[in-house]
Amino acid sequence: MDQTVSERERLATTHNGLAYMPGFGNDFETESLPGALPQGQNSPQKCNYGLYAEQLSGSPFTAPRGTNERSWLYRIRPSVRHTRRFAHAAYPFWKSAPCLDEHSLPLGQLRWDPIPMPEAPVNFIEGIRTMTAAGDVMTQVGMAAHAYAFNADMIDDYFFDADGELLVVPQVGAIRVFTEMGIMDVEPNEICLIPRGMMFKVTRLGEADGWRGYICENYGAKFTMPDRGPIGANCLANPRDFKTPVAAYEDKETPCRVHVKWCGKFYVTEIGHSPLDVVAWHGNYAPFKYDLRTFSPVGAILFDHPDPSIFTVLTAPTEEAGTANVDFVIFPPRWMVAEHTFRPPWYHRNIMSEFMGLIHGQYDAKEQGFVPGGMSLHNMMLPHGPDAAGFEKAANAELKPVKLDHTMAFMFETRYPQQLTRYAAELETLQDDYLDCWEGLERRFDGTPGIK
Repeated sequence: MDQTVSERERLATTHNGLAYMPGFGNDFETESLPGALPQGQNSPQKCNYGLYAEQLSGSPFTAPRGTNERSWLYRIRPSVRHTRRFAHAAYPFWKSAPCLDEHSLPLGQLRWDPIPMPEAPVNFIEGIRTMTAAGDVMTQVGMAAHAYAFNADMIDDYFFDADGELLVVPQVGAIRVFTEMGIMDVEPNEICLIPRGMMFKVTRLGEADGWRGYICENYGAKFTMPDRGPIGANCLANPRDFKTPVAAYEDKETPCRVHVKWCGKFYVTEIGHSPLDVVAWHGNYAPFKYDLRTFSPVGAILFDHPDPSIFTVLTAPTEEAGTANVDFVIFPPRWMVAEHTFRPPWYHRNIMSEFMGLIHGQYDAKEQGFVPGGMSLHNMMLPHGPDAAGFEKAANAELKPVKLDHTMAFMFETRYPQQLTRYAAELETLQDDYLDCWEGLERRFDGTPGIK
């Protein structure tokens, strides 16, 4: 791999030796070799270094300028050489919506302990396990929530997902995501996004007892930053904290395999070189990473509990204003200061369906049973909220300022019902006693005026 950067890119932020360009949705330009990026035009008759010019579009050509996404890539081979004849491939644990898996588990609020780490060698793609799927992959609406666990690198195997973009949330173990357009190192408490159709491979970083995390596969409109409304221009996720990698390429002439997910099915093709051969690129259709610890939460500073929408990092909109195809929401460390207020999330029923995970620490609404690496599912209109222990603690706590610290939980929330896969329904880590967490919420009604 050759990864030199131009003077412009030397001004980019660096982390663990990799360079990134700050900003969300920007038009970037970056080159690994000086002069590899044409100036003043996109497609010259001959590109420097014998490169090929190619456009990668993430939106229709005629999309409005504010939503039009495309990047120009200058690569060693055009991508038509990165696919040959396809053969069918099997990833039996990766499912797509509509999920038609048959299982005997009835409707209900559900929670799981972490999925088990693999014993035999398993790479990132092989280690993906679908928990829920919502919508319809064929009409590009909805999403799927996956967990992953792996212990081997993708060396000569590459992948792209034509069905949706992949939002990756590591929980144990840092990973290196080498995409066509650059390299991202992503650790727990960070996320990365791989755009629809972009080739990549994942390798392990550092030492860990396995590598595990979560993925949201978004079939619908791409993730964007939510409008802040009355909050104004600052706080929540700030654009400058999103980092896009500078150009990096892999010049490798050895047998390789490209795996593809397309309309819910999988295929593989054999080629004689690496497809990660983009030497320079410019545009706004690009991968990025984000450190969840840079999220600046806002909240009530006098009384009552705001809606959890104030914790939205990214949203994938639909045609219906304010109703998301999928929201990515986090619950980070923060101060709790509200007076005469029940501070944890209130009991509620919701038209949205919520898939939740815990990266580390303890979630304030669940005192017991929700462990790091675990997951819960509260589908639309099913009631949920604090467990009995959490309620008693919050209802009787001294209401002084308290720092909720050493925690990071998240939620994939969608307008569509999340259908359970057979794998999730039969997973050995499914907690049969989850509903018992509310058993202690006994009748407290007295009927006497003024009695609490």
